[in-house]
Amino acid sequence: MLPSLQSITPEILKSQLVAWKQPAYRGDQILDWVYHKRAITVDSMSNLPKDLKEQLDKNFKCYLPDCMQKQGSEDTTQKFLWKLNDGAFVESVLIPANPALYGEASDRHTLCISTQVGCAYGCKFCASGLDGWKRNLEPEEILGQLLAIEHHFQPKLKQGQERKVNNLVIMGMGEPMANYENLMKALKIANAPWGCNIGARKITISTSGLAPQIVALSREPFQFRLAISLHGATDEVRSRIMPINRKYPIQDLMDACRQYLNKKGKMITFEYILIEGVNDGLNQIQPLADWARELHAKVNLIPYNTVEGLPWSRPEEDIQESFLEGLLSRGINATLRREKGHDIDAACGQLRLKVEKGLTE
Repeated sequence: MLPSLQSITPEILKSQLVAWKQPAYRGDQILDWVYHKRAITVDSMSNLPKDLKEQLDKNFKCYLPDCMQKQGSEDTTQKFLWKLNDGAFVESVLIPANPALYGEASDRHTLCISTQVGCAYGCKFCASGLDGWKRNLEPEEILGQLLAIEHHFQPKLKQGQERKVNNLVIMGMGEPMANYENLMKALKIANAPWGCNIGARKITISTSGLAPQIVALSREPFQFRLAISLHGATDEVRSRIMPINRKYPIQDLMDACRQYLNKKGKMITFEYILIEGVNDGLNQIQPLADWARELHAKVNLIPYNTVEGLPWSRPEEDIQESFLEGLLSRGINATLRREKGHDIDAACGQLRLKVEKGLTE
């Protein structure tokens, strides 16, 4: 299978251009077409000579995922369903300007992207893994979600015009850390000045708790942010809804987070989906506060998004507020995300499952 232009690097381009006896400046032009202008065909790269276009067409594929469906909501959150080359589906969610989710100044647009088709980790409340795990996404398929979104809104980016997306959250379908190598390749391009030029501090990687990969991330030269999908402050509660906790219990997970914090010095976020009768009890507040205080972490409380076919529901608003107040009264940096997109199947994997079910009926 041909390598993709949507994951090309200056090093690869340099060697190819030398072999093709093309001047080095053509590499900058190609990178500009791919990552800034988001070209979807080689033929559209109008300032390249014909012989170079022919070489590129012969040796590389150039494509972005196809948008099969787009759902918008009243608050302008939008979900995109992408069809990949092999017919698989993944989702992305574009979240509009709001108070920043991860400690920065106000976001303009945050894009939540997927890293796998399905998920193998079986969190009991999540739609992503209901149909099992199919495969990892390649770097160009991860990055392609960003490029396709930007092409959708800005097919002809003008000189000096800001990009549509300036924050990335790797929290869509799949477990990002289980596709670590491909994810790092994609994010290095997203971060690079010659690539998408999104600052590392504007990129947040989420994990359900793969401790070894958290340690590996701490050793990377990039200042990517880390979010832990915690959803339970004790092993008893967390193991009930997150099978990964049996392999990496909370103490192991927090030890890995401590290594990340010591090396990076960056605030970690604990994502905590509030599920009625499961993890919303007042007995979870103190241990959650203890972990957050020890690791200087922010707690992001998220009311559960109902998923068809699963028995879970969100707590009443007074329970949500009481949980938040319990953390704040203990001096913890905590927010309650009155999430956007509840009316567009915003929980990861819901739209994909609906479409796949429709195709088989």
